[in-house]
Amino acid sequence: MAGNNGAEIRVAGTGRILVAPLGTAGPVDTVAAWDATKWRDLGYTTTDGIKFNKKDKLDPVETWQSVSPARFIYADRDLTVKFQLLQLNKDTFPFFMGGDAVVAGTPAGQFKYDLSTTPKQDERALGIEFTDGTAATYRFYIPRGQVTETEELSMTRTGAVKLGVTFTALAVDDVKPLATILMKDPAYV
Repeated sequence: MAGNNGAEIRVAGTGRILVAPLGTAGPVDTVAAWDATKWRDLGYTTTDGIKFNKKDKLDPVETWQSVSPARFIYADRDLTVKFQLLQLNKDTFPFFMGGDAVVAGTPAGQFKYDLSTTPKQDERALGIEFTDGTAATYRFYIPRGQVTETEELSMTRTGAVKLGVTFTALAVDDVKPLATILMKDPAYV
């Protein structure tokens, strides 16, 4: 029922972002643990959190008889997730840079990442989870997507290095959803 209800206001107080290889199954509920053998937690993000953007492009059908469109045709749907990672490690750095891997170097304790001259597809599954107290848990699962934009890396004396990315969902096929959102929330009862 519509109306003012403060109990239905959600604050994504704490959460996390996870990535997994393309084809990894998402969660089936809001209780079971993410498969730790496949899903990697990307760690701390900035206080800006995560920004979802769903954008549909509608093309108008214009007619001679009317100054208003007669109808709209769906031309495009984009679903993007934008966030800034704060940790630099073997999971976050390749995610930001576009794939490949950090490898052990010499001498011991040194590592290397080679940025290829030719970009490659680095499609992955993405999971996002947040809780609001004990009553509400939300899980977002994008089965297929890729980092499509990165922010410039700023290295300063007064602030943490931030790996800012935009992750764009891609269709798996014509049947499977672009994303799935699971909610444990009394507001939907």
